[in-house]
Amino acid sequence: MAGFFRSRGKNKRSIVNNRGRVNTSTGGFMNNNDLGKLLIRLSVGGLMLFHGVHKMIHGYGFIAARLKAAGLPEFLVAGVPIGEVVVPLLIVLGFYTSPAALVEAFLMGMAVWLVHRGRLTAFTDHGGYALELQAFYFFGSLALFFLGAGRYSVLKGIGQWN
Repeated sequence: MAGFFRSRGKNKRSIVNNRGRVNTSTGGFMNNNDLGKLLIRLSVGGLMLFHGVHKMIHGYGFIAARLKAAGLPEFLVAGVPIGEVVVPLLIVLGFYTSPAALVEAFLMGMAVWLVHRGRLTAFTDHGGYALELQAFYFFGSLALFFLGAGRYSVLKGIGQWN
């Protein structure tokens, strides 16, 4: 047990867990990386899922026209249900989180390029960035790509894709 705890200054100690990670917190709840990852997954994946369900109900044909206008093949519109329904579900569940998050970031990049390009440097009437929602999805997805799912997920954060 002596090697298990290491002194980290006044009232702090490091605890080496079974995965070899060092926890330097004074309380487990306040320094819970896995809970933080879950909250990011629920935010990015859960909120994107609303967009996907809306497009499934009301249609997403307008995206084919945008793809054609950009000189891209219209069949890419088939990626909308994958990118806005399947991928967010994978992110929320924590199943293949890193590749799913990369797909989500790519989807947001395409959405900005196809639909919101003219507003890249715009601000709202209230001073906020006009594309803050798209930026949230893009950077949140990139964060998940690098962080992974964490242990509060279907695969418990095990495997190189989580």
